[in-house]
Amino acid sequence: MTATAPVTDLVGTGRPAGPPPSSSAADRKGPRPPRRTSSLVSSSVLYAALVALALVYIVPFLVSVATSFKTDADAAADPLSLVPATWTTAAFQTLFVNSDFPTWATNSAIVAVFVTAGRVFFDSLAGYALARLRFRGRGVVFAALIGVMAVPSVVLLIPKFLVINQLGIYDSYAGMIIPLLVDAAGVFIMKNFFESIPPSVEEQARIDGAGTFRVFWSIVLPMARPALVTIVILSFQGSWNELSHFIISTQSPELTTLTKGVAGLASGQLSQGSQYPVKLAAAVVMTIPVAVIFFVFQRQIMNSSDGAVKE
Repeated sequence: MTATAPVTDLVGTGRPAGPPPSSSAADRKGPRPPRRTSSLVSSSVLYAALVALALVYIVPFLVSVATSFKTDADAAADPLSLVPATWTTAAFQTLFVNSDFPTWATNSAIVAVFVTAGRVFFDSLAGYALARLRFRGRGVVFAALIGVMAVPSVVLLIPKFLVINQLGIYDSYAGMIIPLLVDAAGVFIMKNFFESIPPSVEEQARIDGAGTFRVFWSIVLPMARPALVTIVILSFQGSWNELSHFIISTQSPELTTLTKGVAGLASGQLSQGSQYPVKLAAAVVMTIPVAVIFFVFQRQIMNSSDGAVKE
């Protein structure tokens, strides 16, 4: 009787053919670290920290809104309460009827609109020139731009006042608007965005005979919509909330802006007493335009450039 040779697999390894050796369920699974538990704990800690940080910013605003509907006695007795004991709109009536708040709002709106339009145009031009044009002194200009961004704005107040006074535009809309028409941060943002657009986008337009400004205005600028929206928001917010520049450029009550007017209210301009409801009502109304602009355009802030490059 002859012994039967073991059946080998096709590879010739000498191992018997058949199903692989089975292993127990415990061996297959093995000990697993409690990843889901640790992930849940870390997520909970992260969300708790975010909620605490959000409360730090939201609670003061909610206190301002609630206090603007309180009476003077209620605001003085319980200033941090989020529910007024007696709801009243007396603060808003005092603000719009017995003060120059409408004039302040009008001046701020005029300045903000002109400054925003000017910055969108001039920042875009300067940014495109630094990004695409090759001219002598380009590096020096960019270095000066970075240097201006590094200088605190309060350092420039006295030189700015001297220049405004020397030009004869002190205490006028021109003195309030012209020095704010261009800002270094906006030029820096536009330069970096234009550099992210491939130069091949402009080549076809140049072949067709388009000049530099035509290429900028018709080809490149429409693709920079996300950066332009960012400039619009930052420019409107910056000019709307500007205070130091208006202090050194105007002195007439007719040219007072919201920031100067609200600062005057905070120092007791209307009458004696704390008048917390009136002051905080002015602050709440002042934040509405900026909040509306931000929430309308927030999805378009520094998104990818519009358009596509056909290779």
